[in-house]
Amino acid sequence: MNNEKMTFKVTNSEGKEVECEVLFTFESEETKKNYMVYTDNTLDDNGNTKVYASIYDPKDPNSKLEPIETDKEWKIIETILNELQEEFKPKSGSEQA
Repeated sequence: MNNEKMTFKVTNSEGKEVECEVLFTFESEETKKNYMVYTDNTLDDNGNTKVYASIYDPKDPNSKLEPIETDKEWKIIETILNELQEEFKPKSGSEQA
């Protein structure tokens, strides 16, 4: 498996260039759109890594990230994030023999 990080740069609201790391991409069968979930590796006030999501076109190398505008789309993304979080949670020590 290729573990190379995919990154891209964006300009934030203060005009500063920020490097972002792609966490994963997926196409929703329900919406027929492609989504990119990414982070700028900054932390929120609770110490959690900030994660963002946008719509993008995987066939266009110069695709602009488009905002997600519906609650339905956010729910799809939240569900996938929660599933991945559960999958990568450390297992409890009680499973050892």
